[in-house]
Amino acid sequence: MQTTTLLPEELHAAFSGARGYLAACSTGLPTHATRAAVVADLDARPDLVHYAAVTERCRSHFARLVNTAPERIAIGSQTSVMVGMIAASLPDGATVLCPEGEFSSLVLPFAHAGRDIRVRAVPLADLARAITADVDLVAFSIVQSATGEVADATAIVDAARRNNARTLCDATQAAGWLPVDAEMFDALVCHTYKWLCAPRGVAFLVVGDDFAATLTPLHAGWYAGEDPWAACYGVDASLARSARRFDVSPAWQAMVGAEPALAMFAGADASALHTRVTGLASAFRERLGLPEPLRATPIVTWPDPAGADLARLTAAGVTASGRRGNARLAFHVFNDESDVELAVAALLG
Repeated sequence: MQTTTLLPEELHAAFSGARGYLAACSTGLPTHATRAAVVADLDARPDLVHYAAVTERCRSHFARLVNTAPERIAIGSQTSVMVGMIAASLPDGATVLCPEGEFSSLVLPFAHAGRDIRVRAVPLADLARAITADVDLVAFSIVQSATGEVADATAIVDAARRNNARTLCDATQAAGWLPVDAEMFDALVCHTYKWLCAPRGVAFLVVGDDFAATLTPLHAGWYAGEDPWAACYGVDASLARSARRFDVSPAWQAMVGAEPALAMFAGADASALHTRVTGLASAFRERLGLPEPLRATPIVTWPDPAGADLARLTAAGVTASGRRGNARLAFHVFNDESDVELAVAALLG
């Protein structure tokens, strides 16, 4: 087990070629170690036993990252598939509450689940107050994709508990820069290709035992067996007693690339990393005269309905994104003050 605590400057050194890349909220950049692991795997003969061991190490790294036990974690490839399993397990006529403008992968599985499941949306700032006794599940991203707004997770969870509602948190835009405690929620989903800088195709579901008992393992395959190697054929295999019964078969090569990245972020000084990336974003906002958000976030958005600012950034060699009529920048550990200066110069001249 890794015992050293990695500081932001050590994480920064794990990357190269990042100048002007301000789009971790779209997809992260691979570390040197991830590149080396993928290349080495391509040069080697496939070894399924090795891949399985890598997968279990990835599960353990993510458990450490979000403060939970590996036995509570199921592996997947996309968050929407895991959310779909939860949606299929809700009772007929259930009510799901979510923020307005929430990322589609978290809400469409409920909206199209049928069985008279109702989805109600309110502004994120009103989410806790909108939780009433008729709500069965509150589904929300702890950091909003379109705006970077950070939810008041404590208030939302407290309100849900008072009203006997379950909570489902998406940490895809949070894990990797914001300290996350998965034990707060009934369930947490996270894809790792953004702030955790892993290859696309590695996602996780953390689920508490009580909530897990209500879920149906719709996607169970051989890897969901108590003994996967004995569960390859037929209908007699016993599913795992842990959250592994919700596993899908791992994307082997993606896991190989994910392992060094997950290990690195799991070993990082979470508080120092949070301070570093939100500080870069704050410096950018100050230069542009943009207001500071209620809760610190490394994602910066501002109105850009015609895309003129995004075009200026692109022309200056800055990789950014546009969402819902806004320009969007994201400062991560592979960025530094020179990226702030590059983006400011592109916009102010």
